[in-house]
Amino acid sequence: MSGVRQSGDELWGGETRKAIANFPISGNPIPVPLRRWLGRIKAAAARVHGELGLLDADKAERIAAAADRVASGELDDQFPIDLFQTGSGTSSNMNANEVIATVAGADVHANDDVNMGQSTNDVFPTAIHLAALGEIVDKLLPALDGLAHSLETKAREFADVLKSGRTHLMDAVPMTLGQEFGGYAAQVREARARIESTLERLGKVPLGGTAVGTGLNTHPEFAQRVRARLAEETGLRILPPADPFEAQASRDALVETSGALKALAVSLTKIANDLRLLASGPRAGLAEIVLPELQKGSSIMPGKVNPVIPEVVAQVGAQVVGNDAAITVAGLQGHFELNAFMPVMARNLFDSIELLANATRAFDEKCVQGIEANRAQAERYAELTLSAATALNPYIGYDRASEIVKAAFASGRPLREVAREAGVDDAVLDEALDYRKMARPHEA
Repeated sequence: MSGVRQSGDELWGGETRKAIANFPISGNPIPVPLRRWLGRIKAAAARVHGELGLLDADKAERIAAAADRVASGELDDQFPIDLFQTGSGTSSNMNANEVIATVAGADVHANDDVNMGQSTNDVFPTAIHLAALGEIVDKLLPALDGLAHSLETKAREFADVLKSGRTHLMDAVPMTLGQEFGGYAAQVREARARIESTLERLGKVPLGGTAVGTGLNTHPEFAQRVRARLAEETGLRILPPADPFEAQASRDALVETSGALKALAVSLTKIANDLRLLASGPRAGLAEIVLPELQKGSSIMPGKVNPVIPEVVAQVGAQVVGNDAAITVAGLQGHFELNAFMPVMARNLFDSIELLANATRAFDEKCVQGIEANRAQAERYAELTLSAATALNPYIGYDRASEIVKAAFASGRPLREVAREAGVDDAVLDEALDYRKMARPHEA
């Protein structure tokens, strides 16, 4: 007998019912990608055990077919256990075992057959790692590529739009709007590279270690065969652990991945806030760019348009930073041979990946692609910035240039006019105060 009983449409059994009763905490089950990867792992394990002769071929395929239904999402409604549960994820692993056993047939045992060669302690973290790896590769990295491409397109489009640079929120030397957007594009590319650099370690999984990393009750070829099968099925790079005891005891790869996601959140927030400021106005702000108008900006002020997508991106950034803090604290809680805070790490990691992927796509498609330059306003600021006097330093020195800046500011008169009155030759002014050359001092 399987030890599993059905109640109505419920395919789970007694261990799942106990967990439902024990953990009425958040009302939220484990993340969808995680439960589906539990199905993938169980299916691969059953087929490998069939190949190794440890399971009857028919039974192995029935288990695998049932697990495939979990992996496909067909049985998503059969995973009711709260996210906040035993820290190893045992309840959700047993939930998967019971559902698969019920679907596979009355002669299938949840522990002896579905869970053969496995422990929650190696299966659950493997599912977290591989689900996160898949979500990043399939969703987040393509979204980042799209945003970087759009920013690079805008950098080329705005290549000759002069503007004032700003440091400390104060006027700085002239530059181009294209250079500014090129910097944003590079920031996204660097953030992507940081995330990508974590994927090899994320792909190193503890499967095969069973309870503490020794591999008790597993066939010596089991882990390698399951990894190979999963890699072939998904196209993901799935690797053996650097050390089975490290892989079982710590979740450092999740902490590292979360840190890279946090760095991306910081980058996106910086870019979003810059765009909000550059678009501020349109008459009483900087107004150097125009963002796409998506909806009414006020219930009382007619015609007002707000930077809604950059605001969303900045809010997502705040949430991801918070998620990372929770993951970091949970990562600290790896005691001896197991980290028993995995469900909350999974919850926050998948939340960060999903939020960042969705916000990045919205930022790209609903904001960046439609940005227009207010060329006249940007170039007016380029002409107004007194920091252009920096280019006079090689000719007249810093102190004399400072005096000219102070006089121009006090009088409100143009920098060139004040410099000429201070005795600077027109030839020097023509050479030094060439704003386009100033923005690209090393171009021929």
